[in-house]
Amino acid sequence: MKKNHIIWGLVVALVLLFPAGELLAQEAPWLRSRVVSPEVNPDLSVTFRLFAPKAEEVTISGSWIQEWGASETMVRNDTGLWSLQTAPLEPEIYTYSFTVDGVRLLDPGNVQVMRDGRRHESMVLVSGEASRLYEVKDVPHGTLSKVWYDSPTLDLIRRMYVYTPPGYADGKDKYPVLYLLHGGGGDEDAWTTLGRACQIMDNLIAEGMTVPMIVVMTNGNPGDVASPGEAPPRKQEDGIGGMGSGVFEKSLVNDVIPYVEAHYRTLKGRENRAVTGLSMGGMQTMNLAFDHPEYFDYFGVMSMGITDPGPDGRSWFQQVDERMQHLKDTGYKLYWVGCGTDDFLYKASQNLVDKLNEFNLEHTYRESGGGHTWSNWRIYLSEFAPLLFKK
Repeated sequence: MKKNHIIWGLVVALVLLFPAGELLAQEAPWLRSRVVSPEVNPDLSVTFRLFAPKAEEVTISGSWIQEWGASETMVRNDTGLWSLQTAPLEPEIYTYSFTVDGVRLLDPGNVQVMRDGRRHESMVLVSGEASRLYEVKDVPHGTLSKVWYDSPTLDLIRRMYVYTPPGYADGKDKYPVLYLLHGGGGDEDAWTTLGRACQIMDNLIAEGMTVPMIVVMTNGNPGDVASPGEAPPRKQEDGIGGMGSGVFEKSLVNDVIPYVEAHYRTLKGRENRAVTGLSMGGMQTMNLAFDHPEYFDYFGVMSMGITDPGPDGRSWFQQVDERMQHLKDTGYKLYWVGCGTDDFLYKASQNLVDKLNEFNLEHTYRESGGGHTWSNWRIYLSEFAPLLFKK
């Protein structure tokens, strides 16, 4: 008992001798890990905090800030704790990072991190009706597998992600397949990390909004084996071709589809296959629709379209009329186009819609606010998936 009295006496003495901030900074640095950040408030504003007692300036950059590259200055209290509270935000997933005296860093109080290509950002989910499908809920969950497969077309052993719906592992049912393509700068991890594809599919299936399906997420960069750090990229001089070469599309129909249908319980035939993608993946979806329409009955083009001719009077879409006619002759069940009004490819998406109208090709057009962002693409997946494989 006497020993305990001595210990508590020392604690009281420290508190009396040192101001709280100085004690926190000098005597108990481990308390930094107790900083709560981010904190979503009842009014849906978000408070960010960073303990940096020696910093001269701390700013935060976040996806809720409209101006590209803009930041906001955080405020320091007498303990060395910097903070900033946003205005109330719309329910959505937001990414952010701190800059401390010119050095960018992630939020040390937040374990939620998103990787977009080679760039990492901290992440916060503001809950609400608009973001409900992005949350992990108490529903049956599917399984995400990281699968290595042989691609003779690309002369590579490559990696893809495969989502199988709840009940797949213990059942015998066969399922249709959605091929989900990422954008430029992304890789096979993008739709699960940034797009929340697994959470979206789990929740859509649990709510009965979509039929259970297998979702295949490949690496759309034909010269890459897998995402950064998993394998070395193919060298430029190997001449495999870039994203506009059409070689990825050939590898998808020649290598990926046969592998998936040989190793998973899939329903065969084009009526049980869908493909959609954003930006670069939207371009690849368009190429698949025009050049390989016999493989799919459902197409979804997100934030992409027919670009205007360049200085030489040509666009990357060569012989577009002939390819449109091929699609028309083959037929399909759904051609879906979605784009934000502030997207730099908005005009290209309008060109695509105009061309579809010119050929009297039935399609669904979804226009939203915002730009070339994951906040749109998550919505598009949430709306596109329920339209698939309807009997």
